[in-house]
Amino acid sequence: MLSKKLELLFLTIIILALSVLGFNYYKSYSFKHNPLPDSYLKRIANKERDIQAQMQKNFGFQVKFPIIITDKIPGRLYGLTSYEHNQIKIYLNKKVMQESMNYMVDSVIPHEYAHALLFYMHKNSNINDGHSELWKQTCQKLGGKDCRQYVNQQEIILSKLPFGVKY
Repeated sequence: MLSKKLELLFLTIIILALSVLGFNYYKSYSFKHNPLPDSYLKRIANKERDIQAQMQKNFGFQVKFPIIITDKIPGRLYGLTSYEHNQIKIYLNKKVMQESMNYMVDSVIPHEYAHALLFYMHKNSNINDGHSELWKQTCQKLGGKDCRQYVNQQEIILSKLPFGVKY
């Protein structure tokens, strides 16, 4: 009798676990194969407006750079800014947005806007791959919360915990 109850319990746990895995797979597949949700696009647009306001306040002018959301960026690179043929473009990695949209909005967009603005003002340098002290100050003036060269994966993971662990 006890062994039947245990079998039923384990079978229930297995079915529940498979259901959760299936649901997560479906969410990931849907995100990957569909356009960004409107809520994401609105957050990006709101952040751009905030950056424009900070740019006006701290630099005395505004310039908007196209933001291109793509799944063609290799690996875990969150974003990049390109300056080719006198055109400055910001690329954001769609593959990492679903798992870390807060980080993308709070840190990556100002990070890339700082690169773009320095390209625009012809003040970009190759020091630390473009992450000079001037870049850091520019990033902070544009409202960046985390103005450093590389993403801290552990910090992103810990920030998602329900009990608010800070790294």
